[in-house]
Amino acid sequence: MNAARLVIALVSSLAVAAGNWAVARAIGAPSPAALAWLVGAPIGLAFVLLLLPGAPPPLVDAATAAAPPPPPRPADGALRLLGLLQEEGRLVDFLEEDLAPYPDDQIGGAVRAIHEGCRKALHAQFALERVLSGAEGEDVTVDAGFDAAAVRLTGNVAGAPPFRGVLRHGGWRVTSATLPDRQGIDPRVIAPAEVEIP
Repeated sequence: MNAARLVIALVSSLAVAAGNWAVARAIGAPSPAALAWLVGAPIGLAFVLLLLPGAPPPLVDAATAAAPPPPPRPADGALRLLGLLQEEGRLVDFLEEDLAPYPDDQIGGAVRAIHEGCRKALHAQFALERVLSGAEGEDVTVDAGFDAAAVRLTGNVAGAPPFRGVLRHGGWRVTSATLPDRQGIDPRVIAPAEVEIP
């Protein structure tokens, strides 16, 4: 029962009942049954009206009901990837752990499991290829018109291309990506807390 409906019904019924009582007293002394009816009927009617259902909910048209969900925000994809790396390889746990108290041989064993899990998650969601296909340490030539976002020149860079140098890292390019959709899940929760019940 809505409190606002209750207050409105009672206040208005009490006002009508008071008006009926005042008119009945002004006309003359009515019988007690008539006075009870004139004063009690509006209050009884208020309670009967309160028992009736409220207004029906507004109708939703088909266009509103079938509206597609909002597009994902750009950060959602990064958060999903971080969540996958945590789920498969516990990467966030590893990076947040203080490794100073552990000896190197103990860290090495833990890193292998993290590496395997993160690699599995990465390969399940992304197809990757090298930007430059040579082996690290090989001599390469960077021709004129190269993509500066894909090839970073370091060291003694002077003059105009072509540039000759040593490949220090082949770079990576994503050729396809398929991140799972997590409908109804807060994208900021990359790993839920786990509670084991005994």
